[in-house]
Amino acid sequence: MRLVIAAIGVLRRGAYLELADDYAARVRRTGPAVGISNLSIIDGEAPKSLQGAPRQDAEAKRLLKTAVKADRKIAMDERGRRMDSAAFARLIGDWRDAGVRETAFLIGGADGLRDDLRNDADAVIAMGDMTWPHQLARVMLCEQLYRAVTILAGHPYHRE
Repeated sequence: MRLVIAAIGVLRRGAYLELADDYAARVRRTGPAVGISNLSIIDGEAPKSLQGAPRQDAEAKRLLKTAVKADRKIAMDERGRRMDSAAFARLIGDWRDAGVRETAFLIGGADGLRDDLRNDADAVIAMGDMTWPHQLARVMLCEQLYRAVTILAGHPYHRE
């Protein structure tokens, strides 16, 4: 199964980019042993001149274009379901075992995801009760994907 993170906002350099790249590389290195063939991070911006609903519309079009091949879509949203790392790993493992070829994780911009993206997603997941900047959310998601891969592999990275 391929994993894709479709995110609004571009990480050009710095600590966020280094951390996201490090965890993504770990997923790519460890994932094939458990049926996770790749992790791609694809980011983009809406025109800065847009605000409110028009900006959300432009962001939604970018995210959907990136996730067009995905069999499953997960909207990352603060109003979503809270999961612990083991449950997250089980979800990914169950979809992998069911033959899902690609799963896309959608991270919106400052105004969040458009309602239809959340409503049409196969799952809506929150990273806790606090709101996180999208740059940090991307890093946290990459780390959780790596953690999920290690859980599926029976590796001791995750401790209960």
